[in-house]
Amino acid sequence: MSILERCFKLQDNGTTVGHEVRGGITTFLTMCYIIFVQPAIMSAAGMPALGVMMATCLSCAFATFVMAFTANYPIALAPAMGHNAFFAFTICLTMGFTWQQALAANCISGLLFLGLSFVGFRERLLNAVPLCLKHGIAVGIGLLIAVLGLEWSGLIVASPATYVTRGDLGSPAVIVSGCGLFIMAILLALRVQGALLIGLLATAIIGWLAGIVQYHGIVSTPSGLGETAFQLSFSGLASHGIGSLLAIIFVLFFLDLFDTIGTLIGVADQAGFLKPDGTLPRARGALLADATGTVFGTLMGTSTVTSYIESSTGVASGARTGLANLVTGGLFLLALFFSPLVATIAAPFPIAEGVLIYPVIAPVLILVGLFMIRGVVKIQWEDLTEAIPAFLALAIMPLSFSITEGIAVGFVSYSLLKLVTRRWREAHWLVHLFSLLFVARYILLGLGWIGG
Repeated sequence: MSILERCFKLQDNGTTVGHEVRGGITTFLTMCYIIFVQPAIMSAAGMPALGVMMATCLSCAFATFVMAFTANYPIALAPAMGHNAFFAFTICLTMGFTWQQALAANCISGLLFLGLSFVGFRERLLNAVPLCLKHGIAVGIGLLIAVLGLEWSGLIVASPATYVTRGDLGSPAVIVSGCGLFIMAILLALRVQGALLIGLLATAIIGWLAGIVQYHGIVSTPSGLGETAFQLSFSGLASHGIGSLLAIIFVLFFLDLFDTIGTLIGVADQAGFLKPDGTLPRARGALLADATGTVFGTLMGTSTVTSYIESSTGVASGARTGLANLVTGGLFLLALFFSPLVATIAAPFPIAEGVLIYPVIAPVLILVGLFMIRGVVKIQWEDLTEAIPAFLALAIMPLSFSITEGIAVGFVSYSLLKLVTRRWREAHWLVHLFSLLFVARYILLGLGWIGG
């Protein structure tokens, strides 16, 4: 028995080294945009962009490796979108914390996360989520990713009248994305192995021929990490008020908790990891990877690190074990040296003033929605106390562009409907507890005491 077989149980999971390598590469290519987006957002708070990029690559690799060995899942991790904006624009620019202090507060949140992972609290919450919400969350995430792909392709754009409308079909970037979408769809219909990866590379070539994808070079020397690594500052954290500090830590913890749960449920449901009763094997190891990733990330100089829903693209390409994560993590380490080459594929393209799209990556995200929406048939539509919460969760996620908001409304509506129908015992007490916390959050949001 090979070392890879002993470590990752490839045969037991119905996969091969080839499938894992393809899946790992595909996951990396669909999430590597964070290498460039993260520095842009964090630099708004005054952080050195090059240092943030180095910290991001190292944090992604570290947390993704931990996931491989603690849970054996093909779920990669990276700084969370939305969390980075909260860090830069709310904590630093609005509340007045320095970025060094914000890193310290983020680290405290991560340590709290880590402690609760060891005692199994997050695992119990993950397994306590009702089946209807697990499937609704998975479908909602799929729709959110599909909407993101449609936006990044330029196929749908903002509209003052209808909020969204059809994009400019004559735009070269939109045409490139459209070609990539049809190439991938054809390859999938023909059941070609690695269809998404092949389609991704083909789209990049078409984009280069059309002048949409620009060649940025191949190799660069890693530098700048010292500007952000171990720069946390715990001094002065309380000078802004204990209430403000506690609110920041709570929101960071809260968002990470439910984004992680949503992503794990979504990818696990797509890959068939969830048991018939809705529990997730090795959930503690997966949650531990998320928590340690956040702590490591803050030490290196980046915001909350969490499981990435883009991992579903790797699952769609055949990944089923942590071996795919070794590939993804290894590519993040290589990205330290080959950032110009990564930029060639993942770089945005401007279609209007202040509007950027990602024409090469977008088709993959659109088709991920296809793979993730299939769980809708598993929802008990005849039982409205199950159907309504699932529907609200799956509808609100893409429309609010927030996994957390979809989960929040799903939880609250589930508890409410079970209570009014005198079936409250059907819900785990943790579901009722977090429903109350979600309600409290909305009250605080309405009062303007915390940010979104």
